[in-house]
Amino acid sequence: MPTLIIEKNEKPGDSWRNRYKSLHLHDPVWYDHLPYLKFPEDWPVFAAKDKIGDWLEHYTRIMELNYWSSTECTNARYDEDAQEWIVQVIRDGEPVTLRPKQLVFALGVSGYPNVPTFDGAESFLGEQYHSSKHPGGGDWTGKKAVVIGSNNSAHDICADLWEHGADVTMVQRSSTHIARSESLMDLALGDLYSEKALANGVTTEKADLLFASLPYRILPEAQIPVYQKMAQRDAGFYSQLEAAGFELDFGVDGSGLFLKYLRRGSGYYIDVGASQLIIDGRVKLANGQVSKITGNAVVMDNGTELEADVIIYATGYGSMNGWLADLVSPEVADRVGKCWGFGSETPKDPGPWEGELRNMWKPTNVENLWIHGGNLHQSRHYSNYLALQLKARMEGLPTPVYELQASNHTR
Repeated sequence: MPTLIIEKNEKPGDSWRNRYKSLHLHDPVWYDHLPYLKFPEDWPVFAAKDKIGDWLEHYTRIMELNYWSSTECTNARYDEDAQEWIVQVIRDGEPVTLRPKQLVFALGVSGYPNVPTFDGAESFLGEQYHSSKHPGGGDWTGKKAVVIGSNNSAHDICADLWEHGADVTMVQRSSTHIARSESLMDLALGDLYSEKALANGVTTEKADLLFASLPYRILPEAQIPVYQKMAQRDAGFYSQLEAAGFELDFGVDGSGLFLKYLRRGSGYYIDVGASQLIIDGRVKLANGQVSKITGNAVVMDNGTELEADVIIYATGYGSMNGWLADLVSPEVADRVGKCWGFGSETPKDPGPWEGELRNMWKPTNVENLWIHGGNLHQSRHYSNYLALQLKARMEGLPTPVYELQASNHTR
């Protein structure tokens, strides 16, 4: 099937290379293989971001993908008469018009960075930026850093700043689920994605089918016992975190990390060491809401002032359909509706019940427009189904859709 991938960055993999220096995958290698070309057997269990970037670059060449780098989409609209998209791009500084029959937005698992608005932020005299802009490394000796947020990126960045000499404070505004990496690999992933699983004959392909076979309605029931075991196994660890003032949760129903990921894409940290820094007091902790920002401090709602030379907003990202609002139109973005979550009526995943992830890998309310995303595991597995749907349409095979998902929520 003729396909063209366009990428704004200079090289495949730059989306990984451009993140903070200490970034590693938090999922194990057996969970993260790419389609048709698995990582080598001696690949690190938790690969560094530059290693992933290099692998993606080589993957693009080995798989002979039609890949335009240094190409930015500026606008897209659907031509009803021609039944095709008109996509305007800038390639190496030159305007080019593309006319694909199908348009897939494959932009990861998130939309634009969420940067909260706090009173007085414009008066701050130091640096302030979203976590997506954090370079990592450098010399922070003698600098005071405040990281607003308490999920994966916040922990990684706090650890990175502390390792490079900063006086670091994490601001936790709501409770967070923490899963120790060793326990997560053993209890949650070990039977499907591990050396043990492979020895038992559970290949990546079998594991993907088993993992996808549980409907979301009953998935919490299957996950709750896993995290009850985790809470028991790591009781001492959790007690130490709580003694340090960290507010913990296991999800509103105790179903843990993966359900939080599916429902809202946030609210958790896979611990690879930063939690110990909090336990030991090497990374300080402030709980509550931010009241305002002054020229040299973050002021909490209880009046506490956190002096800062740099403020980093590890405050997550918006829905993927935010990209559609800018590249197509706000009307199209709202017709598609919110992406991700399935209507569980839990925090950040409002009802009604959908039963499937909103708008992912399936026909949307906009003709010939598709959304692809997720982590490496989901991208590997569900890309097959999206590709088959596109191939069938190209071949003119009947592709009846039982029912399009209602757009109950916009952005």
